[in-house]
Amino acid sequence: MIDLPPLKTAARPVRPSQDDDGATGVALEAKPKTKRPPLYKVMLLNDDYTPMEFVVHVLERFFGLTHPQAFEIMLTVHKKGLAVVGVFSFEVAETKVTQVMDFARRHQHPLQCTMEKE
Repeated sequence: MIDLPPLKTAARPVRPSQDDDGATGVALEAKPKTKRPPLYKVMLLNDDYTPMEFVVHVLERFFGLTHPQAFEIMLTVHKKGLAVVGVFSFEVAETKVTQVMDFARRHQHPLQCTMEKE
């Protein structure tokens, strides 16, 4: 995951105001910090029936990986039982899980794809 510096707040003029002593000044309003949305890991789980070539195809098609990248992740899934394929916003992660699961079902493979909050 990429670590980014925290967002800074900036003050901006709101409107001229009068202090109690009669002097004129500019009131400043703090700009609220924008919170980053939570990210979700998308993972593929190993099974004994889905062909390795199919898993590579899924990784290339739905995650935009090159063949060597997809092959490496497929081997990790095969050897370790699961692998993180990518980290996305909730909506993107949910869409990818649905696409992979639907594609696997249409091709009669029991491939499992899940997501969890990072």
